[in-house]
Amino acid sequence: MSDTVYLVEMPQELRSGVVFASPHSGSDYSAAFLAQTILDPLQLRSSEDAFVDQLFAAAPRFGMPLLTARAPRAYVDLNRSTEELDPALIEGVIKRGQNPRVASGLGVVPRVVAHGRAIYRGKLSQSEASQRIASYWRPYHAALQQLLDQARIGFGQAVLIDCHSMPHEAISAAGRRGAGLPDVVLGDRFGAAASSEVMDRVEAAFVGAGLRVARNTPFAGAYITQTYGRPSRAQHAVQVEIDRSLYMNEARVEKTADFAALQMVLTDVIAELSRLNCDPVPLAAE
Repeated sequence: MSDTVYLVEMPQELRSGVVFASPHSGSDYSAAFLAQTILDPLQLRSSEDAFVDQLFAAAPRFGMPLLTARAPRAYVDLNRSTEELDPALIEGVIKRGQNPRVASGLGVVPRVVAHGRAIYRGKLSQSEASQRIASYWRPYHAALQQLLDQARIGFGQAVLIDCHSMPHEAISAAGRRGAGLPDVVLGDRFGAAASSEVMDRVEAAFVGAGLRVARNTPFAGAYITQTYGRPSRAQHAVQVEIDRSLYMNEARVEKTADFAALQMVLTDVIAELSRLNCDPVPLAAE
C-alpha cells in the first residue's frame, strides 16, 4: 500500500454541511497483499465499489469535501466495526455470539470476496489484523469524524452521504410492483440515522435527476451509517447504493460507455444536495 491511506478533496470554500465519503472504492493493491492472496487481482476487485469516488468527484466544486479510502475493501473493510473479527480467519479470536457479517466472511478483515471466494489459503495473525486496523481503519474514521465536526460547527448540522455501489443481482428483492428495480437504494437504518426531512431531501435529489429510488431494502446501512447517524446531535448519515450495471461491466470491472452520462446525472444530484444546509452558523461576538 502507499503511505497515503485516504484522500480528502476539500473545496476552495465550504458552502454546505454535507460531507461525501467513499470507503469501498480503494484500489491500492500492494505487491505484498497480492503475494499473500490466492485470488487474482480481478477476483479481488469484485468486492470493490469501483469508480464510485469518480462518480461523486464533483462534490468539492459545489463546496463539499470528498473523503476517499485508498486501501481496498478486500484488505480492510472500513464499513465494519473493529470488533467484527472473524475467528475463521484470524488466529486466536474467540467466537462471541452470532454476527451474520462475520459468519459470512465479511468482517473488518474480510475472509472472502464476492460469491464467497476465499482470499487466503490459511489464517492471519492477530498482529496483522491489528496492524491493518491501526494503519488504515483508524485514520480513515478519524478523518471522517473531523470532517463531520467541521460541518456541524460551521453549518449547524452535518449530513454524511456514504457512497457505495451494489451488484445488479443484489437488488432484485428491492423491485416494486410496477415500478421496476431501483437505480439507487438509500439507507438510513429505517429512520434511525437521519431525520425524515434530510432523508426526504436526499431522495428528492436523486428522483429529481431521473433515478428510481428505494429506501432501506435491501441495504439499510451498515457500521458507518449506524455509527455516524446521530440526528439528535445534528449529525445525519445516509448510505447511497448505486446499481453497478448503470455504469460498469461488473465481470471485467471496467467502465461502460454509460459512465460519463451517469456521472453528469450525479453531478446534478450533488448540486441539489449542496443546498441541504447552505447557511453558515454566525460567529459569536468576541
